[in-house]
Amino acid sequence: MSEKILVTGPFGQIGTDLVPELQRINGKENVIALGHRNIPADFDGVLEKGDVRNPDDMARIFSEHSITQVYHLASLLSAIGEDKPDLAWDVNMNGLKVVLDEAIKTNVLVFWASSIAVFGPTTPREKTPQRTVLEPTTMYGVTKLAGEMLCQYYFLKYGLDVRSIRYPGIISYKAEPGGGTTDYAVDIYYKAVKNEKFTCFVNQDTTLPMMYMDDAIKGTLQIMDAPFEAIKVRTSYNHGAISFTAKELEDVVRKHSPGLVVEYAPDHRQAIADTWPMSVDDSAARNDWGWCHEYDLEKMTIVMLEELKKKFQQ
Repeated sequence: MSEKILVTGPFGQIGTDLVPELQRINGKENVIALGHRNIPADFDGVLEKGDVRNPDDMARIFSEHSITQVYHLASLLSAIGEDKPDLAWDVNMNGLKVVLDEAIKTNVLVFWASSIAVFGPTTPREKTPQRTVLEPTTMYGVTKLAGEMLCQYYFLKYGLDVRSIRYPGIISYKAEPGGGTTDYAVDIYYKAVKNEKFTCFVNQDTTLPMMYMDDAIKGTLQIMDAPFEAIKVRTSYNHGAISFTAKELEDVVRKHSPGLVVEYAPDHRQAIADTWPMSVDDSAARNDWGWCHEYDLEKMTIVMLEELKKKFQQ
C-alpha cells in the first residue's frame, strides 16, 4: 500500500525542497500539502487548506486522505518569533500538539523539525553534544525544546513513532531568505548573483553550523526510512555538516564572484547567533541511522551560484 503523506509548512524553506522529492518517490497523488497562507500559484500537487492549530481541520485531512505519515514543518522562525512571541508559541506548540493528538488515533509515523535553537548560552558551543544543557533564550528555541519533550512524551506514553532532527542553518536557492538567524548565509549568494551590495547582520567572526539543502533533505528522508529499532533518540538528533565564519563564507563566494561587496552591520540577530553552537556532534545520527553529509562549503557555493544564475536567467 502506498504511503499517504501530509506535509505541513510545505512552502517554507525545507518544504519547498522536500515536497517535490516526496512526490518523486511516492507519486504526486500521495503527497498532501497543507497550505495556510502564501500558497504559490504554480504549485503542482494535492493541496489542502487548513490550520495546524485547528483540530477539526487536521481530523478531516487525516481521515479523508487516510494519512500514514506526517512531516510537520509548520513553524515560526527565530527572528520572527522574537517579534511575535505569542504567535510563535501558538503556532509552534499548539500546532505540534494537534498533529500528535491526531497521529495517535491511527498510529501515524511523524517527523517533526527541531533546530539548533534548542541550545543556549550555557551550552558547550564547539562540538555540542547530543545530550547537553538546553537553556534557549529565544521563544523559537523555547518552543523547539518544549516540542522535543512533547514528542518524547508521546513516544513514551502512547508508543507514537515520532522522529526528529535539529536542523542547523539550511542553505537553499529555491526559497527566498526568510525570518531565520542563519539566513545571511543564503542572502549573500542572492546578492552576489544580482551584483548587489551585501549587508551582513552578524559579525565576520560569527561561526554557526550550516548545511546545504540537499543534505538536509537526504537526512530527513533517511531518518524516516530507518527501522524503528534504530531510532534511539526520541527528543531530536543533532544533525551536522559544515561550520564556517561569515568571513570564510564571504571569501569563498568572492572567489567565484569577484565583484561582491560586503559590509558587516550586526543587528538583533547577532545576540541570537551568539547563543547557538559553532558546531555540533552528530555522531549519534551517524551511528544510529547512517547519516553522512555530501556538501562542503566550496561544493555548496558552486551549486548555489550556478542555480541562482539560472533562476535569475543571468
